[in-house]
Amino acid sequence: MRSWLAMKMLSRNMASIREGDYGPTLKMDADDIWLHFPGENSWAGDHRGKEAVGQWLARFVKVGLQIYPDEVMVTGWPWHMTMAVRGHIYLDGSGGERVYDNRYVIWGHLRWGKLADYEVYEDTQKSVALDEYLAVHQPAI
Repeated sequence: MRSWLAMKMLSRNMASIREGDYGPTLKMDADDIWLHFPGENSWAGDHRGKEAVGQWLARFVKVGLQIYPDEVMVTGWPWHMTMAVRGHIYLDGSGGERVYDNRYVIWGHLRWGKLADYEVYEDTQKSVALDEYLAVHQPAI
């Protein structure tokens, strides 16, 4: 039941992100949220607090990334739940061509319904290629 509910909430939040609004996602984050994105690319790093994660999400939205959850699992007690999300993400160029296509896993923890921390795992070489594409086609971002 919890996994089903989490899938509904994440699907709604990711739909909002695809439409340009990351507010619903940020509302579910704890004030001291920690996002870790490993790799050697412009998305990588440790982002702590709602302001930092909000800036990361704002860039995500500005670039126009399209993110979808395929599976969600949640387990644990309300004061310390573990969540795993497997999904896909892509970006199409102005001509409709697919310029970025990746799969991801998000591993995170929730405290009383607020996301406390999460780490994103994906093919970071594809993230580097996305950076190269953005440098040419969206240099201001």
